[in-house]
Amino acid sequence: MPKYHVERSIDIASTAEEVFEFLSDFGSWTTWSPWLIAEPDAQVTVSADSKSVGSQYAWEGKMTGQGEIQHMTLNKPDFIEEEIRFLKPFKSVAKVCFHVKSKSNGCQLTWTMDGSLPWFMFWMVPMMKTFIGMDYQRGLNMIQDQLEKGAIDSKSVFHGKVPLGPLRMAGIAASAPLDDLGSVMSEAFKKAKAEFSHQGLSTAATMISVYTKFHMSRGVFDFICGYEIPEDAQVGPSLTTRIIPAGSALRVEHIGSYKHLGNAWSVANLQLRCQKLKLRTCAGLEVYRTVPPETPEAELQTDIYLPLK
Repeated sequence: MPKYHVERSIDIASTAEEVFEFLSDFGSWTTWSPWLIAEPDAQVTVSADSKSVGSQYAWEGKMTGQGEIQHMTLNKPDFIEEEIRFLKPFKSVAKVCFHVKSKSNGCQLTWTMDGSLPWFMFWMVPMMKTFIGMDYQRGLNMIQDQLEKGAIDSKSVFHGKVPLGPLRMAGIAASAPLDDLGSVMSEAFKKAKAEFSHQGLSTAATMISVYTKFHMSRGVFDFICGYEIPEDAQVGPSLTTRIIPAGSALRVEHIGSYKHLGNAWSVANLQLRCQKLKLRTCAGLEVYRTVPPETPEAELQTDIYLPLK
């Protein structure tokens, strides 16, 4: 049986006791679930006693599938062990654990999953590890905000199919794993702005990131960060250009911190799969309608587009 292990961690400015109490209560899970973001109306059932050994959290949805998770061990304040049972789209069982380690300024929360797949699904192991890891990181980010701020200052709104393009942009091409994506993209935009200035191109235009490829097994993204340019603009070789032809795309509007942009991408990609649609020319775009520091973080507006065939 092909086995997999997924592990992600985050530092939280809360005590280990506070984190344990929050996570051991299944009643809190709907506030931070990385899966319910895409399907908030999925059916969720929680045991009447939501925070003791044997308590269960069950879900069923069109996009999120069906399954249940049960508390197996609750060792306050540093360890929670659970069994998760996936029922749809296929059956499997895995062990999920939360490890809480006290630190001088709060604690470190580590979320793990260990499981296996039927032998004929061995090819799915790298994909499972990558996507579960991305979901875990989104969930940890929301847990952090819920505990530190009392709320998650972002939301994702699905707008469905919309017209897109033609669009021409130029910028700096780069690659980065998910953990380094924000810092690498920030540096790419700085380089793009400097190069635009050097070439006499306007940076008053819309800021755009085009994702050109996702290396699933390694969790690495290839992308171009830059600005929209006119069709007749002359661009030097130090900048990479990309043209998105006119067509349709799935649009998800994200309002709030870039920290939670992964939620909007999850909504877009789950809708893509659920509707059995196919991408057209690239892995997707981020169009930044507002940018810091001119706009407060909670009011940032970013559009996610998945160009369709």
